[in-house]
Amino acid sequence: MMPLIRHSFIIIVCMNLLTSCQTTGSKVDSELKSKQAKIHYQIGLDSLQRGQLPKAFDELMQSNKLEPNRVETLATLAYAWRLQGNLEQSEVFYKRAIAIKGSSSTYTNYGSLLVSLQRYKEAETILHKALEDPRYRKQYLALILLGDALLGQDKPNDAIKSYRKAALMNPKQSISQLKEAEVYVKMGRLNYAQALYETILRQQPTLRPALEGLIGLLIKESKIKAARQQLANYLEKEKKPLNRAWASDELTRLGHL
Repeated sequence: MMPLIRHSFIIIVCMNLLTSCQTTGSKVDSELKSKQAKIHYQIGLDSLQRGQLPKAFDELMQSNKLEPNRVETLATLAYAWRLQGNLEQSEVFYKRAIAIKGSSSTYTNYGSLLVSLQRYKEAETILHKALEDPRYRKQYLALILLGDALLGQDKPNDAIKSYRKAALMNPKQSISQLKEAEVYVKMGRLNYAQALYETILRQQPTLRPALEGLIGLLIKESKIKAARQQLANYLEKEKKPLNRAWASDELTRLGHL
């Protein structure tokens, strides 16, 4: 009986070893796929940043095939689809990424897509989710987009509050102030708008979007002389040829008004 028991024991041990080897092999394969997925993802991201959209899609899709539930890959594919112009596919991938693990940056980018689709109420909800994490370093972006979503719902005062909060979060950016000035123009609060444009230009004398807004406002109020002076001040400081050409053409155009 002893040899039979010993033989049976050996069979059991061998089966256990075989199972262990299969488990180890499966784990190694999984780790290898994960590493390959990360490599393809990084190449895809680099290609996207260089504007090589077909290459980016190729690498990102390979990454997604190797590791389908990688949030970073799904979110980056969503952004790539948006760049490609397929907003429906972009939304599909944003939703997949959020379903796995919603991050503030993904919520912000999805909120941006919803604003562009003029689905403002949905965008407001998503952007509030982006702002839930106090550690999120780009809260100002979510706040600017939230302002856009509120403005789209005809809530100009709430939009202004959101833009102002964005300016406090990141004083170095001027987008939120430019948008606030545009709201004042729409509301007919032209003195506020003019004061804000002038404030921006004192801080950044060569910021063309601010000057364009101010010039349009001054022309609307028939303040042609003031508009010409603003353009002359701009030309004294601006060095970029294209911007100088634009300002010179505007001066010529105003000479005929």
